[in-house]
Amino acid sequence: MTKAIATAQGRTAVQRITQSSARIGACWATGLILALAASGAHAQPPSAPSASSVPLTLDVTGKIGKTTDAAHRVYHFTEAQLLALPVHSITTATTWTSRSTFTGPLLADILKTVGATGSEVEIHTLDDYTYSVPVSDCDRYGVVVAYSMNGRRLKISDFGPLFLIYPRDAFPDELTGASGDSKFVWQIKALIVK
Repeated sequence: MTKAIATAQGRTAVQRITQSSARIGACWATGLILALAASGAHAQPPSAPSASSVPLTLDVTGKIGKTTDAAHRVYHFTEAQLLALPVHSITTATTWTSRSTFTGPLLADILKTVGATGSEVEIHTLDDYTYSVPVSDCDRYGVVVAYSMNGRRLKISDFGPLFLIYPRDAFPDELTGASGDSKFVWQIKALIVK
């Protein structure tokens, strides 16, 4: 009986020590997390761009007649140049968005600015996805290279900085389904005219 009481008392003491250690460990971990969070808040200077915002730029190469680099290979659009192009809007739903108004320059205006002479445009994205669309889509659909949706600048987390938009609602038979969806390319960084 004495051994049973001693064992029970020992278990109770061990439980108290374990509970106390758990509380101390939890407090220590909480303090560490708070300290790391507080120091992390000051790790980046306020002017550093966040991962969800990248510069609004576009590089166009390939069969183009105008360039902006010394090697005469690339036409680099700055944000100011993209925003200076005539603005157009398409209001449509996509597979990934409800009906929204997408705004930006026409793909045709970008191609005209660079003196494009090819028949297709290969689109490259920030995540290294590549897709090609025929230049004839510019005339048929009035394709917009959108930098805003419903008046708000697109971020990486919502298809930005540039999102190729077709008027899906106006051409549901042609632009709905897998083949139509593939034309809606987002996070665009570069175009190659072929």
